[in-house]
Amino acid sequence: MLSKRGLRMRCFLAAAMMSLLAGPAFANDPLLEEAVEFTGQIFHLQTGVPGLVIAAVRNGETAVFGFGETARGNGVEPGETTRIGVGSITKTFTGMTLAGLAADGTVLLTGPVAPHVDLVETFPERGGQAVRFVDLATHSSGFPRELNPVADAEKYSDASFAGNLGDDALLFRPGRGLLYSNVGFDLLARALSGAADMPYAALLKETVLDPIGLAETGYDRPDDAVRMVGYDWNDNEMDPGAPIPNRAGASGLYTTAADMLRYLQWNLDRFGENAEMRTLSHAGYVIRDGLDPVSGLDESGHMDAMGLGWVVMMPKDDRPLIIQKAGGTNGVFSYLAFAPTRGVGVFMAINKFDFAASVEMASVVNHLIATLAPR
Repeated sequence: MLSKRGLRMRCFLAAAMMSLLAGPAFANDPLLEEAVEFTGQIFHLQTGVPGLVIAAVRNGETAVFGFGETARGNGVEPGETTRIGVGSITKTFTGMTLAGLAADGTVLLTGPVAPHVDLVETFPERGGQAVRFVDLATHSSGFPRELNPVADAEKYSDASFAGNLGDDALLFRPGRGLLYSNVGFDLLARALSGAADMPYAALLKETVLDPIGLAETGYDRPDDAVRMVGYDWNDNEMDPGAPIPNRAGASGLYTTAADMLRYLQWNLDRFGENAEMRTLSHAGYVIRDGLDPVSGLDESGHMDAMGLGWVVMMPKDDRPLIIQKAGGTNGVFSYLAFAPTRGVGVFMAINKFDFAASVEMASVVNHLIATLAPR
């Protein structure tokens, strides 16, 4: 449910967008630029977050705008080259890596992951059902959201993961429910690495980043001078620290708005090169109806089905089909969404752990997509 602040924002934006839509759209799509700039400006003013960057694509035309500062008091406005930690949007890249390996026959989506994970001799299962690649990529594996502490093991170490893979590791039979799981995606990256027999970061680069041309996307921590600095709920700066290798599947990627536009354009290309990867990635493999439990997947809009790392939202009222994913890490919230049949996509990021603002951000982006690509 929207807060009063969010409801006022939605009403204000709707009225303003209607006035923008009254004018014609030309080759360079001034409507896109005006709508994106206005949306970002109003959201920044209403939420008071330190900084914000918003980028959008419509039918191949793009627009990027930044507001505020990359770090409080530095006077640097975020823009298309600002490095941003996108947290769980990383999961869409892990899902796309799986799609690439499935497309070339290296793995089967419905194949078991156990032979490719070297952490334990016996990988957990429940009710006679083995965990499959598609289960990990759709949050339907039964693994919990986070690792439980393991005595004498550093969190996210091999020993930490191994200690969480006992006989009681799964909370439900794979494929029978949906529970948001960072554990599942970190294990997915591990399994993909094992199946391809190469380090996961190198596999991601070869399978996804290089083919799309995402030269500014990777796991290395960027210099503070060029990154969006995140703040916690008390306005304290948060230090992201060094990359954690065993977290590469669930989180950890840094990118830029420019690269996110390239990623959106690539995902919106329905018939071009690597179309099979996109089709496999975007398809709804697990439909919500009849599943139990369903938890942790509705924060950015009602989840109707799960793709490979993507949340699929079916058309509703004037809003078209949307495929989306949110991320939050070290004081930065991000949201990436696109309408695959309408040629429209939006990326937005803010640098404060303001949970109400993050929920409103997704709502505003979804509404912007509906405005730019109505049913």
